[in-house]
Amino acid sequence: MSWLPEDFAHPTHVPLPGGGYHLRPVTGGDAHLDYRAVMGSRQRLWSLYGEDWGWPRETMTFEENQKDLIRHEREIAAHLSFNYALLDDGGTALLGCVYIDPAGKTGADAEISWWVVDDRVGSSLNEALDALVPSWIAEEWPFRQPRYIGHDISWQEWRTLPNRA
Repeated sequence: MSWLPEDFAHPTHVPLPGGGYHLRPVTGGDAHLDYRAVMGSRQRLWSLYGEDWGWPRETMTFEENQKDLIRHEREIAAHLSFNYALLDDGGTALLGCVYIDPAGKTGADAEISWWVVDDRVGSSLNEALDALVPSWIAEEWPFRQPRYIGHDISWQEWRTLPNRA
């Protein structure tokens, strides 16, 4: 049984309140913007995702990043997991990402996390994304028990939960 209904159509463009920014599924073509964003915030991202995902490595190359985005693009098409890029409306800057994955731990049906680049931490953009994600998930996704890692539960607390069978 899939983690999503067979007829579910994932959103392809999600504007942020206040205008100027939106979410859309990431593609391999985003590598030039994504690599700059990820490596510019690498140390903080490693503190969030490194222990569990091994990402982003200090030595990650542009080509490795592009392969990773192509893998995400395929996973999105197959509805295995979702990676949404946070972009300015001109498409000139990737400023963060939202990850929507099947739950790896008990007590949830999806696990969602997100980040913004270092220079946007604590900004109005960060606050808009923090407000948008839970309401967007509740309104447009079919989950009954989403878990917001790093927001409603810390990464440390999440690691202590039992794995799903």
